[in-house]
Amino acid sequence: MSHLETQAPLGFPEAAGDKGLKSGALGLVSSIVVGMASTAPAYSLAASLGFVVATVNGDGIVGVKAPSIMLLAFVPMLFIAIAYQQLNKAEPDCGTTFTWATRAFGPRAGWIGGWGIIAADVIVMANLAQIAGSYGFQLFGLDGLAASTFWSMVAGVCWIIVMTYICYRGIEVSARLQYALLGIEVVVLVIFSAVALVKVYSGNATPGSLTPSLSWLWPSGMTLSALVTATLIAVFIYWGWDTAVSINEETSDPEKTPGRAAIISTLLLLLTYAIVSVATVAFAGVGESDLGLANPENSDDVFNALGPSVFGDSFLGKAMEILLILSVLSSASASTQTTILPTARTALAMGAYKAIPSSFARIHPKYMTPTVSTVVMGAVSIIFYVGLTLISENVLGDSIAAVGLMIAFYYGLTGFAAVWFYRHDLFKSGRDFAMKGLFPFLGGLLLLGAFVIASYQYAQPDYGSTTLWGIGGVFIIGIGALLSGVVLMIIWNMIAPAFFRGETLSKRTSSELILVMSAFEEETVRLPDSGLPDIVIAPDLSNLPEGMTALDLESGVEIDSTSQLRALRSDQDIQHAKEAFEAEHEADHEAETDGEK
Repeated sequence: MSHLETQAPLGFPEAAGDKGLKSGALGLVSSIVVGMASTAPAYSLAASLGFVVATVNGDGIVGVKAPSIMLLAFVPMLFIAIAYQQLNKAEPDCGTTFTWATRAFGPRAGWIGGWGIIAADVIVMANLAQIAGSYGFQLFGLDGLAASTFWSMVAGVCWIIVMTYICYRGIEVSARLQYALLGIEVVVLVIFSAVALVKVYSGNATPGSLTPSLSWLWPSGMTLSALVTATLIAVFIYWGWDTAVSINEETSDPEKTPGRAAIISTLLLLLTYAIVSVATVAFAGVGESDLGLANPENSDDVFNALGPSVFGDSFLGKAMEILLILSVLSSASASTQTTILPTARTALAMGAYKAIPSSFARIHPKYMTPTVSTVVMGAVSIIFYVGLTLISENVLGDSIAAVGLMIAFYYGLTGFAAVWFYRHDLFKSGRDFAMKGLFPFLGGLLLLGAFVIASYQYAQPDYGSTTLWGIGGVFIIGIGALLSGVVLMIIWNMIAPAFFRGETLSKRTSSELILVMSAFEEETVRLPDSGLPDIVIAPDLSNLPEGMTALDLESGVEIDSTSQLRALRSDQDIQHAKEAFEAEHEADHEAETDGEK
């Protein structure tokens, strides 16, 4: 190990940043900015809106119902954001899905959940780099280079290197850059939407323009197939807000801030996507020719196609076109950076708990960032991007479509993990039932359904741009990526089985007994790591240190005797157990007082 690096410590996360990350570096606003920037709003809309509009719906297309799809895709995202919030309250660990799924379902489920994050992020990095490279040339009027696959690839690789270095240098540097990049995106998108709507209502829009209607916001008249396909595309444009939770160990108030940031991010994204999608559909219409959003020539980048018509030929219009290009470039660049952040931190957590080589848990002593994890993820992304580009642009395109399967998988897994982890708390109150059970379960169920239906559709030979053995390339890439994770997991299990035996990160529920220590000053108590028996208290209290108490996470009751524990664990109402506990301590206090007298 280099003298410039430290190993992230293992054990109970008594304070944020105990893996060596810089605790308290980010606040709520910074976390929201990072969460929103990770979704790449400008790029996501530019690359996805046309495909949502053109999704086959029986004898027609989704068309003007595209804004309703944006609203519909928000529902499972909100539910899963709630699951993230609740799980983060219990254990603010940068491993997120990896850690929480391990706690709920065991090491193998957690490992595959972590792999899903890494695989999805590596794949999407290729597309983001491609866009950043191409738009970088367009910004300077180098359209010939922008159209060149080779030179766009070279520029894309450079972008990955630059963003990897920024992530290496520190989370605060990353956050400051996101303020600028996200600011450009939002301002340009607002101006674009405002100008487009003004032209629509003034009668100066394109011949195919439409007057907005509230009916566009309700997904009626769509087949189940169209609904699922379009929604899964739209889910992709929301994907990334969980970065706000992945940096939980680097935020102030890590139990609360990341969860709040995740929910606020999704709400702000909903507002942004609803406004921009309505304005774009209204201005361009949904025709299959000219500027219509269903025109295949416009699907890859609707903003590039519409920019000249929206802003006009004036000097100001040309300037706004440049800013529109800059917004998509900044969007892809920002997301390139913020995609590295959660990937590296997931790998960091997996390394810290020995689910992958421990070298991934190394932390830079000055920058307090994951060193090996960050560099390796950047390098792997470059190798994947260059490899698929050299093989075929069609294969690269299908790989991006396959990301939706991995998103649905690990988001859905997180939703179910929340329900199972908090299963003993669900009927304590209506709020607990909704926030810890119902909403996470519905989010998981919706995404599981989307995963199954989309897998069937992706497997059809006429779906996507490639086919192998009569099976759609999108299905092969998506399911193949997940299965490759299973193979790697089996190999690592044979090499280093400690994690898979539950020795470094074990299953937990919200009903665990843990040692009450002075470090626990907040209401929320985080879960212990199985490697510290002086903190994890045995069910019979056999390892409870003299003079100390154990805390039952389910009820919040402190326990210092087996009789109190039996009362708590009996079939009686928890309230009776609390009353018995309090009565016992009051009697002890009175006896002590009488003795003194």
